[in-house]
Amino acid sequence: MFENRIKSLNNKKMDKNGEFVIYWMQRSIRSSCNHSLEYAVQIANDLKKDLLVIFCFDSKFSEMNERSCYFLFESLKDTEENLKKRGIRFIVLDSSPLITKLLEYAEKSVCVITDRGYLKYLREIREKAAEKILVRMVQVESDVVVPVETASSKEEYSAKTLRGKLHKVLEFYINREFDYIHYEMNYLGEIKTDFDLKKMYEILGKLNIDRSVKKSEYFYGGENTAKKTLETFIAEKLDGYSKYRNNPELDYQSDLSPYLHFGNISPLFIAKEILKSQKNKESTDDFLEELIVRRELAINFVYYNPDYDKFQNMTYSWAYETMEKHKNDQKDYIYSPDILEKAETHDEYWNSAQKEMMITGKMHGYMRMYWAKKIIEWSEGFDKAYEVIKYLNNKYFIDGRDENSYAGIAWCFGKHDRAWNERNIFGKIRYMNSNGLKRKFNIDMYTEKINKL
Repeated sequence: MFENRIKSLNNKKMDKNGEFVIYWMQRSIRSSCNHSLEYAVQIANDLKKDLLVIFCFDSKFSEMNERSCYFLFESLKDTEENLKKRGIRFIVLDSSPLITKLLEYAEKSVCVITDRGYLKYLREIREKAAEKILVRMVQVESDVVVPVETASSKEEYSAKTLRGKLHKVLEFYINREFDYIHYEMNYLGEIKTDFDLKKMYEILGKLNIDRSVKKSEYFYGGENTAKKTLETFIAEKLDGYSKYRNNPELDYQSDLSPYLHFGNISPLFIAKEILKSQKNKESTDDFLEELIVRRELAINFVYYNPDYDKFQNMTYSWAYETMEKHKNDQKDYIYSPDILEKAETHDEYWNSAQKEMMITGKMHGYMRMYWAKKIIEWSEGFDKAYEVIKYLNNKYFIDGRDENSYAGIAWCFGKHDRAWNERNIFGKIRYMNSNGLKRKFNIDMYTEKINKL
């Protein structure tokens, strides 16, 4: 089950006199199909030690707002309740800097197990913790189907170059049985927690966070909801996914991206359930392409490209050359970031997409591409457009600050794409316009739907 998923983050020894094994849960906020958790259970059982699961919450994180906080705490509450059913103690620590309190608990531990993060700041946090913790720290990868370094040892150029590598090993990883390990100790001791999740809404009301981005009334966090969302998708949408997924007036997307972002559901679990359903083969193949190839291409991008979030180095030389050539092209419209954020452009379709994001915390995938392309067209420069897209993405989307988000933004500037016929403003970068929306589907129905939110 743990094939190629385990990596020691330091060379220190386990302290077998420690009181408990710690699973420092940060990326994989769930109790099921979680390799990190099962590995921690296995270690605890082998050593006859208690298992303590810790989540560290940094209330001073600068990009924290009401929307992301609600989704996070709903996720934590589900996890606590589900771990309790397995006899496992879960606590949430208010820790800024993030690892401060983890280090205190680690002093009494046998070892620390953690899940894997791919974004720079998540990797740096784990590296810093591994350096300061006095016992063995082990990372277990649980939020990809194929471990990132097993899939490829370098940054891949496109989905095509990664797809072949993934498909060589995919069957091995998908067909392996996921074994849940019975936790033998049944440890529910009264270890201090900084947040009593039974008082979740009281806690959320007191946090000093940005209240301008309200909680989503359309998405509730947690693995229980994530699994119900998957069940609904398989039962009601999967058969029509291939035909209708790019139609924003219809509802054929899985809606799983917020749950994948917060680690509420495993991509491996999703893949297994999709295949088990034996639904329409074309739709199944198309969905797995998005879930595995496209998503893991995004993870490959942020893992191997240290400048994935910097305009200067996130895309290809041909794209920078064409942007430089067209940087002074005349534009019919230029909108300030403030006007864009308020959805006050001349384009009612774009405004609807912006409103969908602001109200729900999500946007239909096809409209998300159109939305970003238009910001490029209406900004004073490519670099300014990049910063506006990133700002709005990270502020309003529940799945903002995600590997898929950064790869998706870079795609709008040519990443993982090819050069197209040259045109005004965009040069050789792919262009999208409202005529394409009208031609492909009933875009006015989408606008009407958003206006009713």
